[in-house]
Amino acid sequence: MQLRTLLLAFTAGAAAFPKLQVLKDHKNVTRQAANDRLVFCHFMIGISSNRQSAADYDDDMIRAKEFGIDAFALNIGVDPYTDTQLKYAYESAARNDMRVFISFDFNWYHVDQAAAVGQKIAQYAGESAQLMVDDKVFVSSFAGDGIDVAQIESSAGTDIYWAPNYHPGQGNFEDIDSALNWMTWDNDGNNKAPKPGANVTVADGDTAYIDALGDKPYLAPASGWFFTHFGGEVPYSKNWAFPSDLLWYNRWREILELGPRFVEIITWNDYGESHYIGPLSSPHTDDGASKWVMDMPHGGWLEMSRPFIAAYKAGEASPDAYISDEKLIYWYRPTPRDVECDATDSTMGGNPDNSTGNFFRGRPDGWETLQDQVFVVSLLTSPGTIQVTSGDVEQSFEAPAGASAFAVEMGVGQQTFSLVRDGETVMSETSLKDIVDECICGLYNFNAYVGVVPAGETIDQLDSIGLAMLTQGLNVPCETNTLGANAARATG
Repeated sequence: MQLRTLLLAFTAGAAAFPKLQVLKDHKNVTRQAANDRLVFCHFMIGISSNRQSAADYDDDMIRAKEFGIDAFALNIGVDPYTDTQLKYAYESAARNDMRVFISFDFNWYHVDQAAAVGQKIAQYAGESAQLMVDDKVFVSSFAGDGIDVAQIESSAGTDIYWAPNYHPGQGNFEDIDSALNWMTWDNDGNNKAPKPGANVTVADGDTAYIDALGDKPYLAPASGWFFTHFGGEVPYSKNWAFPSDLLWYNRWREILELGPRFVEIITWNDYGESHYIGPLSSPHTDDGASKWVMDMPHGGWLEMSRPFIAAYKAGEASPDAYISDEKLIYWYRPTPRDVECDATDSTMGGNPDNSTGNFFRGRPDGWETLQDQVFVVSLLTSPGTIQVTSGDVEQSFEAPAGASAFAVEMGVGQQTFSLVRDGETVMSETSLKDIVDECICGLYNFNAYVGVVPAGETIDQLDSIGLAMLTQGLNVPCETNTLGANAARATG
């Protein structure tokens, strides 16, 4: 599982998506009753082999539950440590009143292994933390079109609620209870960023799944970002980005309008693809992603989701009534997109295997789809003025009560965010991460830095194990964990 080629299996399945039709009016979709709605978050067991006990999962369970996440989808392959880590996760979930379920990753499992899948389900079906839906054991997957569902259930020895990541036009939607749509980024229909004449939106994906499911409930995806940048220093070379920018905010707006029975956040801890919302400090091994993940916390996206999750579960179309603590959530890339790093970037050297078609030298495929902007979401209980200073760029916005989003032209230098009312500054923070016009660690880094006003008490950082592969593939020296190095705020 260490290779974690998580999206590779989608390449074949994505061929169905260019035929999708845009869902013109989400109001025509049957909205799920509020009391049946659940929020999941995808959790990568494959990078958690270093966890030593159930206690190592407690912080993840407690934190996720606090923000309204109902269950972790535990993505598993066939690693020798999988059962050890599943046991720890189920134990931690039970004592923290959280729920979990297995999500079988068919980059590692095969569709002729229905009996093995069922047997694995049977191992954990009786655990108290196992998510049950409609009195059935809830089970999901990444890919898996074509597996024998009857054999899975027979081998499991129990009724299962099968909600796999089948693809419209490929998997048999008659054999399932629900379906997860993984593609929560606009794409070209072939697992890459949109191209001229080829733009499949996330809403297009919603349409395809809702049509394929008929009256069955939809498991809708939500994600904030996608960027991966593995070079020849590892055998799983891949280097591309999807358009993200204000995706996290806009997608939650879409979900509130759509009102599906289930939502799955992609992901809690897939650092390699930059769509994590969990802490950098959550224990995990380094697969080489530390090069673009170090000093790039995403916890602010989890903070932003709180009122949206509450509104979704209440069946409301707006998060505004669920905002109790005023916050500004902001994010941006650490460098402008035209900064030249070819001389030092880790993807420029060697002869990486590109049998997958996912490797590109230099800037990631799709880099042009990301805008040189700073993004701010205000969560306010009453109107106020949002002031943003991005380097030499200064801009103010009049924000109403509730949730609003703004974008400012990116400026090199310090980044400051303030809320002002009646001429008085209510709250203000200068980010710990400047935007610079140089190659950090010599790399093209198209990950996002996410911050919050007011800032937390601690600084979220990778630990030594999470930094283990930092220098592999680097061509210049690279300082580690530099956020707040000269600040008074405590590190954690």
